[in-house]
Amino acid sequence: MTVHFIGAGPGAPDLLTLRGRDLIAASPVCLYAGSLVPAALLEHCPPGARIVNTAPLSLDQIVAAIAEAHAQGHDIARLHSGDLSIWSAMGEQLRRLRALDIPFTVTPGVPAFAAAAAALEAELTLPGLTQSVVLTRTPGRASAMPPAEDLAAFATTGSTLAIHLSIHNLAQVVAAVTPAYGSDCPVAIVWRASWPDQRIARATLATIVEAAADGPDRTALILVGRVLAAADFGESSLYATGYDRRFRPQDATSRFAEDSA
Repeated sequence: MTVHFIGAGPGAPDLLTLRGRDLIAASPVCLYAGSLVPAALLEHCPPGARIVNTAPLSLDQIVAAIAEAHAQGHDIARLHSGDLSIWSAMGEQLRRLRALDIPFTVTPGVPAFAAAAAALEAELTLPGLTQSVVLTRTPGRASAMPPAEDLAAFATTGSTLAIHLSIHNLAQVVAAVTPAYGSDCPVAIVWRASWPDQRIARATLATIVEAAADGPDRTALILVGRVLAAADFGESSLYATGYDRRFRPQDATSRFAEDSA
């Protein structure tokens, strides 16, 4: 029997992948992070499924519940919010399952930064402005930051910053990145992206602390970068009329002409 780790998406129930939905429906046991995964996703569980909220459980208790279901011959859906590749605590669970020789699969989910960008109707990489997005956070009780992963250092790249798990440190974030971006740099904070009570604050580095003063102190993403308010940027060569490419060779002498024939 198999443990299926499933990225449940940022919050909106219909942002669950079809693969994730089908795995939930086929698993008689479901462990979910109840503090962040919407209860509506549990409606995909089969009738009579055993459903366990892991929010109050320790890692040992979670692994014990998985091992018990595995011993009983049950497939298990293990739901985490967002995508499993960042800050999901999946890695430590997989290490335990490998030691116990319990098989597992991993199904990706829609990450919070993508849902936040959609809410802002923003592309986070624009020609001539930035072609990189830095996913990072500030230090917290659960995980320290390696010394080299300094927010001020990331800011010197000029990339779009997607700063997770840091709304409680907003003033420190602003102080760290302002020297590199300038006080007029656009900032957006998206609380609970894609949830019914989603909330957005737009400002600059000089004004964002005041603009966010009455906002919630958790479940928020801070985005910093010129792309958030840019109107004057270059267009991608991808769709440019004169750009020679495999699927649109410019003439018979194009190196792609034979490929498209």
